[in-house]
This record gives sequence, C-alpha cells and structure tokens, in this order.
Amino acid sequence: MSQAPAAQAGTGAADASVAGGAQAPRGVPVVHGPQGVPVAPPCVNAHTHLYSGLVPLGMPAPEPAPPDFLAILRQVWWRLDRALDEATLAASARWYVAQARRLGTTGLVDHHESPALIEGSLDILADACQQAGLPAVLCYGATERNGGRDEARRGLAECERFIRANTRPLVRGVVGLHASFTVSDDTVREAGELARALGTVLHVHVAEDAADVADAQRRGWPGPLERLHELGALVPGSILAHGVHLGRDQVRLADELGCWLVQNPRSNLGNRVGYPAALAASTRVALGTDGYPSEMAAEQLALRELAPAHGDDLAAAARRLDQGRTLLAERFGGTLPAPEPGTTFDFDALQAQATGQAARLWSRMARV
Repeated sequence: MSQAPAAQAGTGAADASVAGGAQAPRGVPVVHGPQGVPVAPPCVNAHTHLYSGLVPLGMPAPEPAPPDFLAILRQVWWRLDRALDEATLAASARWYVAQARRLGTTGLVDHHESPALIEGSLDILADACQQAGLPAVLCYGATERNGGRDEARRGLAECERFIRANTRPLVRGVVGLHASFTVSDDTVREAGELARALGTVLHVHVAEDAADVADAQRRGWPGPLERLHELGALVPGSILAHGVHLGRDQVRLADELGCWLVQNPRSNLGNRVGYPAALAASTRVALGTDGYPSEMAAEQLALRELAPAHGDDLAAAARRLDQGRTLLAERFGGTLPAPEPGTTFDFDALQAQATGQAARLWSRMARV
C-alpha cells in the first residue's frame, strides 16, 4: 500500500526519480534505470498506485511518526486518498505515467482508491495511460472503511461501469477490493460474483501485514487467502498483491487456483512488514512497486539484495520481473500490448502542473 512516509516526504529513491524526470529533455522519453543504466523493455509494473504520483513532491511527513503498519494507513494513505479530487488525481496520474514511460516501464497494473471521487475515477486514470501510450490494467479497490456497505457497492459499481464502457485499446479493467480486512463477507462474495459475470478477475491486497491475517482469524478463517477463496472471490488469474504473511501451503493454494502474487520489495522494506519468502512456492509471481516510482530496475535491484538474506532463491526471484509481461498479457487476451511509439512529454509542463496540484493536495489532506 505504497511506499513508506519518510521516503515519500522527501528522501530516498523517490526524489531521484522526480528530479530526473524534471530534467528530461522534451521529446521521446529516455529509457533508463538507476544511475543511467539502460533498462531492456518490456518491464511491466504489476502492482502500483497512480494516486500516489504526487507524493514525492513534498508530502509532509506524518506527526507523530506512525508506530506500525495500520497507523501508517490511518495517518497517511487513508487520509491521502480521501483528499483526492479530480484535478489532483489527474495530475498525479499524468506525472506518474510519464515518469513510468521515461524509466522504461511498458505496462502498469494499478489499484486505485479515492473515496471522495469514486464515480468516474477510473476514466481519469485510463485517459492518462491511453494518452501516454502505455498499456494498463485498472480497478477501483472497493472498501467499507469510510462509508460502510454503500461505499463498497459504489466501488464495485465503478469497476463494472468502467469495464462495460471502456473502449480504450491500451486499457483494461478488473474488479478490485482494497484489502479483505476492510470489507465484509458480503462484499467479498459480491466482488467474486461481479468478476465472474464480467469475465474478469480480482485485484486485492493480501496479507501485506500481520494485521490482515489477524483480522481473518477473528472472523473465523485460517487467513485472508482462505477467506477470499471460500467466499468465491479468487477467480483464476486474480492478482494478489504482497502475500508477505502467507505460508508456503497458502502460496501453493494460490498457485493451484491460478492466481498471481505480486512482490513489492521496496515498499515492504520501507513499511517494515517483512519479506515474502514463501512466494518461492509459486510459479506465478510478478514484481510491482506499490506506488513507488515505476523504476523496475531499482525494484529488481532491491529484490536481489534482499532475497539471499531471507533464504529466497535468487535465480527464481530474478525471473519475477519477466513474469509481469505474462500477467499483463493475460488481461489482454494473451497478446502483450506494446507501448505506442513516438509518444512525447513536456516534462516541464507536467512538473509545473503536478507541483501546483501537490500543494493543493497537501492542504486538503491536512483537513481530512
């Protein structure tokens, strides 16, 4: 659920990405990774949050510092998403997508929440991706954490509306749930039913933190994966972000069900939620950034540094970057779409717009 507040507030890799984008020449985006190392496309970011695109542009650090993951959500991300309006979301998406193309990303799988702007929010994201020539898979993460079941129904309805109405050739929609600990059993069931009715899959955060596991167990399930499965939500091909606190048997179950797991090394490290060593039990694991700038080379480097210390097979882990292409191709009927060539960006104009809207967003965020 996105990068750690300290990194977003003005330190770390996020700042290097933004500074690089601002200095980029007009014209065809430069394709490179950290320190100017070329990135061989295609590099798909299999789980991210376009709504966090403005975060490196001066988001204030939370005070007091959040003591744990749930506090990070409450003090940072759940305030940020409630503060989004049409202008800030559009600026965030355009800036993030332009940066992604410049950094060599050739496809995005996004997971979105903006509780004050549910209806039509996916069109804002889709327009940014289509106009930038970047293939993308989008969803709205239905949740009950602000407005109960009505809020969840509206989130699912936005997924359905978008999937039925979208005609953009580079964009597809799926059904989304925020995380199982923020929804009731009825919402989980409805998400699965909707995905099947629309012939698509579910995208959901699973076991990112131990709190998700504890919540499922309080509800009478062994864990969040079993809850989603038994309630009929895990359509084959579904995308399960994180899986940090899944055991090997649970990961094997996800694999047997045909689900994808997406590891997000920098975010997991920044949020101090642990390392998902059990993902080695699946053959369907891709790599995402969870809202960090879409530097897939940096994400792969973090994975290479972390895997050996946690007993993860380095060779198997290294293949996760390539797996994003297969995940994305599944959502486009088996054919991996290529970014449209010749797309250009005026980075100066994009940065000016993003910077102005970021200031508005921090002001709105302070009031929610």
